[in-house]
Amino acid sequence: MSFPLGNRRRVSATLPFSFLVALSFAVAAIAGGSKSPYCNNPVQLAMVKIWVDGDEGEYLAGLTASFGATLPEEKNKVPKLPAVFSNPLNGCSSSSSKLSGSAALSVRGDCDFVTKAKVAQSGGAQALLVINDKEEIEQIDCSVDVSPNISIPVVMVPKSVRDELTKTMAIKRVELLLYAPTRPIVDISVVFLWAMSVGTVFTASLWQEFGISEQTEKRLNESSSKESSDAGTDSDNDQETIDISVKGAILFVILASVFLLLLFFFMSSWFLLVLTVLFCIGGVQGMHNIIITPVTRKCRNCPQKTVRLPVIGEVSILSLGVFLLCVIFAVAWAVHRRASYSWVGQNILGICMMINVLQLARLPNIKVATVLLCLAFFYDIFWVFISPLIFQQSVMIAVAKGKNTGGESIPMLLRVPRLIDPWGGYNMIGFGDILFPGLLITFTYRFDRESKKSMGKGYFVWLMVGYGFGLFFTYLGLYLMNGNGQPALLYLVPCTLGVTVVLAAIRGDLKALWGYSSKSSAMINPTAEV
Repeated sequence: MSFPLGNRRRVSATLPFSFLVALSFAVAAIAGGSKSPYCNNPVQLAMVKIWVDGDEGEYLAGLTASFGATLPEEKNKVPKLPAVFSNPLNGCSSSSSKLSGSAALSVRGDCDFVTKAKVAQSGGAQALLVINDKEEIEQIDCSVDVSPNISIPVVMVPKSVRDELTKTMAIKRVELLLYAPTRPIVDISVVFLWAMSVGTVFTASLWQEFGISEQTEKRLNESSSKESSDAGTDSDNDQETIDISVKGAILFVILASVFLLLLFFFMSSWFLLVLTVLFCIGGVQGMHNIIITPVTRKCRNCPQKTVRLPVIGEVSILSLGVFLLCVIFAVAWAVHRRASYSWVGQNILGICMMINVLQLARLPNIKVATVLLCLAFFYDIFWVFISPLIFQQSVMIAVAKGKNTGGESIPMLLRVPRLIDPWGGYNMIGFGDILFPGLLITFTYRFDRESKKSMGKGYFVWLMVGYGFGLFFTYLGLYLMNGNGQPALLYLVPCTLGVTVVLAAIRGDLKALWGYSSKSSAMINPTAEV
């Protein structure tokens, strides 16, 4: 996380906590009876607002200690305090800097937290900010045999604060205000994000009802042999699809892990720019297909004027006009992607791209779906919960939050600003949490349609309900884990693949689904395999 301290813009600086931090809260709660009575203060998520030369800047998040004074919930109940670095910087001995009436800053290490707090308090400081040695922030405890008489608040803040404040305080006056606003149980933005995710999968599944050509739809109702012979003459006019194989599913998850590590270690402004360009290309293609396909289907017999372009060849004027409008939309979003309203354009491009992907890539049967979703299940858990043990922070969350990009997140996310949360920021969901379950759900829709199953006896409706509940459980887990990043596939895979397998076993369809061969897939692209 980095923040331009002189900026008056209010952005999110809420930091991702690792799974181990959340686990430590639970352990602390269970073992609370053995603690010193002086170390039983409730741990608060502290907001540290920053003023530079009297101008309000951004804010950052911290955690209060289990000892010392608690922070008020309202900012008008606390004064602004001048920020002063302790000297020595470790805060373990009396400071040569004047700390009276200030918010003292010291780095972690060389002595325990209680000693730092006593030194700061004896020097007249009104608060102590302990700068951690890594970006994640941890709970500050005192040992059971210590009875500190600390009457000032003690807050841990992330490592990046040191460099940012050092540069700014060298030439400007910096003041800090510490308080702990209460977060709402549920922010209304979660509802919009849930609706967009479910709506994307639902639309992608039903898209073939009005997105495929009439010739393809006609062949779906003919015999299998007749379909195969027709495919050879009409396939050029139909949408090409790619069936994912078991080897392709394994290779995809491996490549996704490699790419995630590349983003984690080498993410920078220019790398983010490359991702933005690729995102715009995919968004333009998806938006163009979503607009032009139903139009040409409805106006198949309408006369269309064409124009011949170099390299491309002959294209219709309608298709060219729609393409240019899509390009203008994507370029406008890219130019203004840091604006407060840019999330609208990002979501539109992202949804169009995902609907298009779900039409191009397909699961042929439940065997491939099981391999892909189970691998994605463990992929999500590893990179969110286990990666902090290896890389000192969650790789997935660090990339999503915009590590080394000035806080700008990657564009492969749906995001909605938190509307009633005093901390601001965005609720986000990655494309993988929509595409992976979406591949299975679109498969069950095709299976129900080709098997002529009714709504109640089919699988599509049950999986849509399961996907909706899976997202609900994801946000419930996010709340119960105090806002820590959650691997959505941890909940979505059991609620989609698990529901499919259980229903198929009960109905006796499991064998048929396991080795199923889609008629439409074989007809449109019988040999394609990833």
